[in-house]
Amino acid sequence: MKIRITKEFHFEMSHCLNNYDGLCKNIHGHSYKLFITLLGTPNTDVNDSGYGMVMDFTKLKKIVTEQILDDFDHSIVIEKHSPYIEAIKNIDTRKNIVDFQPTCENLVIYFKERIEKCLPKNVSLYKVVLFETMTSQAEWNIEDNK
Repeated sequence: MKIRITKEFHFEMSHCLNNYDGLCKNIHGHSYKLFITLLGTPNTDVNDSGYGMVMDFTKLKKIVTEQILDDFDHSIVIEKHSPYIEAIKNIDTRKNIVDFQPTCENLVIYFKERIEKCLPKNVSLYKVVLFETMTSQAEWNIEDNK
């Protein structure tokens, strides 16, 4: 029987949208909420420490921390063609220069790819939801991508 499990993460990040016609062209920040949902079958091996689990939440936390939070929490994310690129290169701050426009939608895709490659073979990534604000979110899910 397949079961879905979800873990929630919080982080702070700033970004700007290159060529955007509005205030978001300026460097600004958000308090992000990230939800990762996995799909799998609970472990039936009574001798395994993961008995009864699709995946240990601690292991999922480790993957998300290493693949996303360690790089993106309290960082600035800027697309490589941004007019701010030269200004931030010489600032001693956490930064991510990316090949894509750092919208909520593109961040979801990027995070999905980073997490998916680290999951055990018996577990599937089912959904990634990223809240940029309390009322704005982007979502990737497996159902829409079959």
